Amino acid sequence: MIIVLKPDTTREQMDHIIEKLTGLGLKAHVSAGTERTVIGAIGDERILRTIPLEAFPGVEKVLPILKPFKLASRDFKQENSVIRIGGAEIGGRKLVVMAGPCAVESREQLLEIAGEVKGAGAAFIRGGAFKPRTSPYSFQGLEEEGLKYLAEARQKTGLPVVTEVMDPRDIELIVKYADVLQIGARNMQNFRLLKEVGTYRKPVLLKRGISATIKEWLMSAEYIMSEGNHDVILCERGIRTYETETRNTLDLSAVPVLKQLTHLPVIVDPSHAVGKWELVPPMARAAVAAGADGLLIEVHSNPEEALCDGEQSLKPKMFRQLMSEMRVIAQAVGRDL
Repeated sequence: MIIVLKPDTTREQMDHIIEKLTGLGLKAHVSAGTERTVIGAIGDERILRTIPLEAFPGVEKVLPILKPFKLASRDFKQENSVIRIGGAEIGGRKLVVMAGPCAVESREQLLEIAGEVKGAGAAFIRGGAFKPRTSPYSFQGLEEEGLKYLAEARQKTGLPVVTEVMDPRDIELIVKYADVLQIGARNMQNFRLLKEVGTYRKPVLLKRGISATIKEWLMSAEYIMSEGNHDVILCERGIRTYETETRNTLDLSAVPVLKQLTHLPVIVDPSHAVGKWELVPPMARAAVAAGADGLLIEVHSNPEEALCDGEQSLKPKMFRQLMSEMRVIAQAVGRDL
């Protein structure tokens, strides 16, 4: 249920409503909009049917949330959520680009790439310290050593760090270094992990699972948000279809669909979607035109020697060119980059 408050509702009246809801075993989530403040009552709605909520002082009306994803829905919050991380905002007028290598391979490699993407206009440095790989014999990441290199790159460039968390046991370590916790496609429905990152006050970048519907994806976001962390960024990174010419099939139609269904920011990862570097720029440009709030792009100074996903990584020179091209498209659709 959504409890819409009157414009002149006092803090005391709102606290009284929240106290009543929590006393009944429900979770109360407050969303303060530009015109109205609403309280989302999350839990067994059968309890709410026995309470005359509209009789409470300060309540204007009570509305049901029809979508199964309650907190992520536009019913709960009409305005777009804007997530602020350092000096960057995700979900506002300005598009953000998160760029860097698939995996942190060495200090020198990461610092070089961080400087390159910073100079080209990226707002975040991304890199994996813990790498989920299909083969147990593939490079699995530098773990804490890699996290330290990411933190050093942030110190030198000012770029916030995005890195993946795979295991609830690693979260305490990773939050010491990272600014954004990435949940990879393989873990989109790892509900234990989702609930655990939901208890931290770190923004979460949630990638779509390779076979997940949009509803399933939003329900995964709901797991995070239900634990109190509402700073969730959705990332479309391609889904598995019968097509084999690309690594995955990039579902750009998901961007406008999500914009209708949810207030959460939506970014696109064309690198993992197509799996071929020459296809990344056109799909990145298309993502901007489709209304994405940002992009996640793999950049490597020497893709031929990359330990992970070199075939889909852009060299710094091409990345700079792509950034220039995307700025033109962003302006055409009323955005900045």
